[in-house]
Amino acid sequence: MNSPWPASGPAPRGLYLITPDEADTARLLARVEPLLAEGVTWLQYRHKGADAALRGEQARALQALCVQTGVPLIINDDAALARAVNAAGVHLGEDDGDIAAARALLGEAAIVGASCYDELERAHRAVAAGANYVAFGAFFPTLSKATTRRATPALLADAAALGVPRVAIGGITPDNTPALVAAGADLVAVIGGVFEAADPVGAVRAYRRSLAR
Repeated sequence: MNSPWPASGPAPRGLYLITPDEADTARLLARVEPLLAEGVTWLQYRHKGADAALRGEQARALQALCVQTGVPLIINDDAALARAVNAAGVHLGEDDGDIAAARALLGEAAIVGASCYDELERAHRAVAAGANYVAFGAFFPTLSKATTRRATPALLADAAALGVPRVAIGGITPDNTPALVAAGADLVAVIGGVFEAADPVGAVRAYRRSLAR
């Protein structure tokens, strides 16, 4: 059974920006703020190396910024933190907790996403449990996260029957974005392609142009 999209209107499309590991909260906000005005669809807070206190501080600060700019904030791997800061939702990997429990905790209006790697069956199970978007990858080599699993564009097409937004992640550049969109990606998720660029604002604009092709 497909989980309904929680927001009114069409399902989201565009750039799904994921934060880099940044220990200085003020610097993190300074890096993120100018990018949100460029048309980012969602922002995910992800900082695997941070302790609970820093994660709480940064999530609260980013949530305030996202409220100001109208960009939904999604918390990586921690449904309780998402609820505590009133974020729009949570993204869960295979070791990050139970999707049904996150849905119950956050409510029907929340965005709940799941990493499905290169597995269509995992995506079916995630949606049945309450996820309302699924993410596949890595599609290309990436330095942002260690991965041994490689998704193919055909997987995006095969997942269309799930009826939920499909996110592509892993080594995505403006040059390879159009092929993924053509295969069925609704959103492309990016960390290094923006935050490691010489001109992050320019990088966001380049991704948006690629998404519109």
